[in-house]
Amino acid sequence: MMEGRWGLLGRMTAQPGKRDELIAVLRESSRDVPGKLVYLIQLEHDDPDSFWINEVWESRAHYDACLSLPQVRRGMERAGPLLVGIAHRTETIPLA
Repeated sequence: MMEGRWGLLGRMTAQPGKRDELIAVLRESSRDVPGKLVYLIQLEHDDPDSFWINEVWESRAHYDACLSLPQVRRGMERAGPLLVGIAHRTETIPLA
């Protein structure tokens, strides 16, 4: 097991027709964030407005700290109106 690694898996749904715009906002706001090892976005075949994000962090503390970064806060504000909701959110322990 990777000591201290922490992960987050979530399914997000955008407002109809806004998925690509929402993904662009999330990618831009998460660029160059200390402690982020993986930020994998996966589209759904069956739902043109939904996608999954799989994040791997050096630690939970790194993730918590990123939430106070100005670029991340701006991204969350910009993403809000584009987002219908988060239907699934699971904390994980990355193994490989």
